[in-house]
Amino acid sequence: MRFEHLVRPAVRLMKPYTAGTTVAQAKARFGLKNVVKLSSNENPLGPSPRAMAALAAIPNAHIYVDDDHTELRTRLGERYGLTKDHVLVGHGSNDVLMTIFATFVDPGDEVVQADPTFSLFPKDTALFDAVAVRVPLVDGVHDLDAMLRAVTPKTKIVIVCDPNNPTGTRVEADAFARFAQALPPQVLLVIDQAYREYMPPGSVEGVEVVRSRPATIVMRTMSKLYGLASLRFGYGIADPEIVGYLQRVRLPFNVSRPAAIAALAALDDTDFVARTLDVNESGRAVLEREFTRLELPFFPTAANFIAVGVPVTATAAYDALLERGIVVRSGDGLGLPGFLRITIGTAAENKTLVGALDVLAAGWAAPRQRRLA
Repeated sequence: MRFEHLVRPAVRLMKPYTAGTTVAQAKARFGLKNVVKLSSNENPLGPSPRAMAALAAIPNAHIYVDDDHTELRTRLGERYGLTKDHVLVGHGSNDVLMTIFATFVDPGDEVVQADPTFSLFPKDTALFDAVAVRVPLVDGVHDLDAMLRAVTPKTKIVIVCDPNNPTGTRVEADAFARFAQALPPQVLLVIDQAYREYMPPGSVEGVEVVRSRPATIVMRTMSKLYGLASLRFGYGIADPEIVGYLQRVRLPFNVSRPAAIAALAALDDTDFVARTLDVNESGRAVLEREFTRLELPFFPTAANFIAVGVPVTATAAYDALLERGIVVRSGDGLGLPGFLRITIGTAAENKTLVGALDVLAAGWAAPRQRRLA
C-alpha cells in the first residue's frame, strides 16, 4: 500500500478485468489433454482464411502504419453507404469505447446503462468520475422505457448493448426507434453492436439510427464474426463531426499494421462469413433444444452465445464443466448469478457440452427429487 495515496479514488475501488479461463490454464489445473473452450464468444471456425493469407507476409513492419487508415475506413464506410469520415478505427471496440468516454464524459456526468451489461461500461464510467445510472433488465432485455425515465439534465450518454452481453438478448426494432426518437437530442446515444452480424432480420441496425439521429455512435468489432480476436480491431460509426472530435483524442497508431491488413482482407471473405453464420444458427437450434430437454432455462439469443440457467451456483456449474474439459463463463462474474454464458461452438463441441450437461443435470435433479419426496 506504499503508493495508494497516489492513486485516483475511482481506481482504488476497481478490480482488474478478469478474462475467461484459457485452454492452457484448464489443462494445467486438471491435467487434461483435450479442452473445449466456449467461454469468450470467439469464432469456433477460427479466423478468416483471407485474413490469414494476407498476414502471411506483412510488409514494412519497421515503418509506422498509415495512421489515417484511409483505405480501410473508406471500405468500412462504403459498407453502409457512408464515407471514411463517418468511421473511427480502434484497437478493438474497447478502445473505441474508451475514446468516446475520454472525448465526451466529464466528472459528475451521468451514463445510463443496463444492469447487467458489458462490464466495461460501468468501469469506464467510474474511471472518468462519472455516475453510472444502472437500469435493471426485464426478462434479460433492456428496459427502454425505464432507461428513458432515468435520463436527467445531467445525462451525457445512454448506452445500449444490442445484442446485450451477457444475456444475448436483443431489443425490438420498433421499440428502439421510439426510444431513440424520444431521447433528448443533446444526449449521446452509444449502441454497442459487437454481435450485430448474428442478429436475425428485422433487428436494430445502428447505422440507420446514426442517419436519423446524429448524436449517435455505433460500435462494431471484427473479433467475433471474422475471428480476429487476438489482432484487436474494432471501429465506430458516427456523424463526421463527432468522429472529428474522437480523432483528436484517439491514440496515434492505435491500430497495428497486421490488424489493418487482416481486417481489410476479411471484409471480402463472404464464404467464411456465410459458413460461420450457418454453424452458429444450427448450433443455436441444437443447444436451445437440448437446454429445453434438460429443463435448463435460457434467454433467447441474437448472438453467438447463450445465457443458460443452472439449479446450482454458477461457479459450481462452471467448475464442474471445467473438470470435464469444457470452459464456459460463470455468470457470477458477469452480474448474472445462476447463469452460465456459453459460446455456441461447432457441432462436435456442442455435442461434448451437452454430454457433460446430461451427466451433471442428473446429479442436479437428485436433490430436487429428494426435497419433493
